[in-house]
Amino acid sequence: MTIFGKRIAAALAAFMLTVTSVWTFTGVIVSADDTDNPDDGIVTASERKTDLLNEVHEDAPQISAASYVLYDANSGSILLGNEYDVQKEPASMTKVMTVLLALERLEPEQIVTITHEMATETTAIPPDYVRLSLQEGEEISVRDLVYAAVLKSANDASLVLGMFMGGTEAEFCEMMNAKAVEIGCLNTHFSSAFGFSTPDNVTTPYDMALILNEAVSKTNYSEIAKTLNYTINATNKYSSARNISNGNKFISTTDFGYEYYIGGKTGFTNTAGYTLCAAARKNNRTLIGCVFNSADANIRYSDLIKLFEYGFSNFTTVEITESEYTPLIDEARLQIDGILSDTNLYVSEQRVVLDPFITTTSARAQLGSTNRIDLSQALVDTSAEEQTLDIPLCKVYSDKTYLIGTMVVVIEKKAGVVEINPEKKTNLTNVRSVLITFAVLSGLILLLVVALLIFRARIIKRRRDEVTKRANML
Repeated sequence: MTIFGKRIAAALAAFMLTVTSVWTFTGVIVSADDTDNPDDGIVTASERKTDLLNEVHEDAPQISAASYVLYDANSGSILLGNEYDVQKEPASMTKVMTVLLALERLEPEQIVTITHEMATETTAIPPDYVRLSLQEGEEISVRDLVYAAVLKSANDASLVLGMFMGGTEAEFCEMMNAKAVEIGCLNTHFSSAFGFSTPDNVTTPYDMALILNEAVSKTNYSEIAKTLNYTINATNKYSSARNISNGNKFISTTDFGYEYYIGGKTGFTNTAGYTLCAAARKNNRTLIGCVFNSADANIRYSDLIKLFEYGFSNFTTVEITESEYTPLIDEARLQIDGILSDTNLYVSEQRVVLDPFITTTSARAQLGSTNRIDLSQALVDTSAEEQTLDIPLCKVYSDKTYLIGTMVVVIEKKAGVVEINPEKKTNLTNVRSVLITFAVLSGLILLLVVALLIFRARIIKRRRDEVTKRANML
């Protein structure tokens, strides 16, 4: 290809790029104090779940349980943990899920009649498992069964609740597993409505924290779990009332009484060891602690108290409000509108999506933070009919930056406006100029070729004439 041809091809390539041109906002960092803040990379929402586990907490309490977790329910962050995603038997902590579904699906005053099938199944529960001794044909309220399951850990009460909702225990377990998936559990499989010791009735400390949080935040489970004593009135099978005392030592003892406790559940089997999950609330902040496979019935309580105290003292949960980002959002909008003013585009929608809370260490929070909105990666395609920009909103600490939300901007073309792009116009003019030049040069070349052909023809004719003259002379 000639040099001239290469120039034509380059011009056409430039024109094609212009057709799909992209406006790029300058790398502007807008911050609360308009200063640069060092960070080691932005911690995203998904990374925040386990980010604090990657930090060294030298003064963290020593926990005796094989597996445990401390979970901040407000922000969804795991503060401390060991083998928090390893499946283990929960024992009677299973009842939290059974009661959760009962509180969601049933009315407290509903009467449950113990069927022959229910009586048969409850009879099969091992004799060393706690029970309420329900009788076939007995009529008892959902409320009574729930309190018996939570306070007394009555296995037959929990099983009857499950069969009343699911028809059979197996069908109810399908409901339990579906609910587990719904609330975000990834490593849970229930095969028992009450916590029978079996290798396929398993969950994890983290999943158990999610289940308990669902119960205390979405139902009146907390009210039930904090009840010290409860009375089941006489039924058609029992002539006298049955008094139930709360077996949870957070409620029933002074040695392990914890003022911030708002609900939980104990558990024990020979294979599961001692288990315990509990929720605590202080200053509108909820922490969930779970210990699995503890070697001692009392140590599981002291372990959780240590976890709660450390969590409340050494971590801070910050509420995120849109108002604190309003000045930055308004400034960003002005910049966007300024860029779009020379195009046929406009902002058709603007909204802000924020995470409600983030958790970080108290030491980090005490040093203060700034807010930041980042336009550096905001790109606008001038050829698109509609596009959405997700602009990061960040909270910046001295050593870490958290992504806490996005400013969502929807951009559309103005109706009834023919697109005029100065860059496109300039490039079209360049192409036309090149094409005209090419045509002129081609014409000149053609004239030159014609002239050369005429000149050559004349030379050939002259030579022929000379040859003819010489022949005549001879």
